Amino acid sequence: MTLKKQIVIRFFCLIFACVSPALHAQADLQRLQLLAQQRYGEIGSETVSNWRNLLKQSATLDELEKLQQINNFFNLRIRFESDRSVWQQSDYWATPLETMGRARGDCEDFSIAKYVSLLILGVPLEKLKITYVNARRGNVQNPVNQAHMVVAYYPDSNADPLILDNLVADIRPASQRSDLKPIFSFNSAGLWVAGENRASKPEARLSKWRDVLNRMHTEGL
Repeated sequence: MTLKKQIVIRFFCLIFACVSPALHAQADLQRLQLLAQQRYGEIGSETVSNWRNLLKQSATLDELEKLQQINNFFNLRIRFESDRSVWQQSDYWATPLETMGRARGDCEDFSIAKYVSLLILGVPLEKLKITYVNARRGNVQNPVNQAHMVVAYYPDSNADPLILDNLVADIRPASQRSDLKPIFSFNSAGLWVAGENRASKPEARLSKWRDVLNRMHTEGL
């Protein structure tokens, strides 16, 4: 491991420490609901209310059922649109409230909302990673690679992770997603880089994650 990579990983770990593994015990969902009404009106408030009801109804489900409920909720209720279209910025990471309030978002927004929701439901931190991948789209003759983000769930440390993706409706094991090539992944505890591929430069994402954490905190998460 290069010295630069070690420094990046240590810096990432310090930033990720801002998110407590006990997020599910600290979420102020009533504040989130109030902000949804103030910022986004009835439609945004209704989406947050439906999300809160889903969290309540899913609290006693097993982990795989929680994954399915959360994945379906965001894939069905949020429309994929670029940051340029939604936020008039080239790269913006939205909080779950912002994503639900606008009912639009890109792959980062889907992944952050799903990740946070699963933490609130008590899924252990060590089982969840937000993962940047190269996604191969198009056909065999004319493949197109694009940067993409998903949530990976690890039933145990050595398991084939399950992938929650806004591009594919059903949850599949990573071994069945040959269209995805991992670049790096992270959670509230640290960063994992796949091999030496640095094309997406994870260090360039530090300020985005730090910013979204701060905004989530002020919103009640």
